[in-house]
Amino acid sequence: VSLNANTFQFFSRNPRGGARKEVDIEDINNYLKFSNENNMITPICHAPYTLNPSSDKVETREFALKVFKEDIELLENFPNALYNFHPGSHVGQGVEIGIDLIVDILNKVMYKGMKTTILLETMAGKGSEIGRTFEELKEIINRLDYPEHIGVCLDTCHVWDGGYNIKNLDEVLLKFDNIIGLDKLKALHLNDSKNPLGSHKDRHELIGKGEIGLEAFIKIINDDRLSNIPMCLETPVDNEDHYKEEIDMLRSYYKK
Repeated sequence: VSLNANTFQFFSRNPRGGARKEVDIEDINNYLKFSNENNMITPICHAPYTLNPSSDKVETREFALKVFKEDIELLENFPNALYNFHPGSHVGQGVEIGIDLIVDILNKVMYKGMKTTILLETMAGKGSEIGRTFEELKEIINRLDYPEHIGVCLDTCHVWDGGYNIKNLDEVLLKFDNIIGLDKLKALHLNDSKNPLGSHKDRHELIGKGEIGLEAFIKIINDDRLSNIPMCLETPVDNEDHYKEEIDMLRSYYKK
């Protein structure tokens, strides 16, 4: 609220893994009251970076399953929570096997009537990352038992580094709609990129200071197709005051 923001992203635990704090229902209820009073929209919970459901190691997949179960249990206390995760890296097993493993874990943790929507994040395609193309994400969605509880978080840096020219917003959104469907686009990560188009490196940059450029972000925040979904910054700022500067700058270009 002090940053003039109306949404935010938080980690369910240390982003490098570890145990989750005990669920505090009183704290959750206090937050829900505060968020309603301040017109906050649904926040995004981000899974730890160490979560890799497509790993070739059994213990890593077991950790992913444990984290998914714990985090969904927590988020069911929120109305319509969003839970974002990196689909993972197949570490040399191949995309097909990697997708098999992701689908297996998601089908173990998702259930009919859950309130939480799980988000597959678009990835830059470095190494053996899964989710570098819209087709890979669609393949995962197609094989889920409860696809109504899955969505996508589009990271502007990741798709740019993955080869989608987000400067041509209409073209990218049309491709996304044709392959996955815009109804599945539930959140955006707003990040400029330090690298040229298709570099597959995933290096975030301040808004307007990278290869994507400010004009593309002005189009994104003013596009009617994206007007009702949360947009979170993951730019490499030094402190929260710099986030406020970026938020205020983007709001100054908002035409609604």
